[in-house]
Amino acid sequence: MRVLLRTLSVVICLAFAAATFAQEGHPLVGSWHGNWGLNAKERHDLTLIVDYTPDGSGITGLMNPGYDHATLENFVVEFPKPTDWTVRFEVGLKDKAGKVTRYTANGKLDKIGSDRRTLTGTWIAGTTKGDFTLTRDRDYSR
Repeated sequence: MRVLLRTLSVVICLAFAAATFAQEGHPLVGSWHGNWGLNAKERHDLTLIVDYTPDGSGITGLMNPGYDHATLENFVVEFPKPTDWTVRFEVGLKDKAGKVTRYTANGKLDKIGSDRRTLTGTWIAGTTKGDFTLTRDRDYSR
């Protein structure tokens, strides 16, 4: 009986240890909130929803999900070192007249091990440069 209880205790402890050290998944997957702007005074809210492609071969996403959403295009992630990740994506946004403006974001992923990691960088609209800052939302449902 004691051997059975000890074995059961060890199995339960190992199960908890495995759950504690389980990996979260790709550091970019999830929802991100922040802002972008071409100057310090004029800022725009920014929300990204990032996920794997259905076949698992890459990353896909939406910007500002809802009525005025835009699909993230040309999503590129480079990580020459485990702690040095750069991200690049493009998006086409329509103005009030329906004209599409192309934007390019070049950023760096920081605090990769944190559940509140950040993505900051340059936001380019044509020849005009601004910046963006995003923070990944905590996801307690997974």
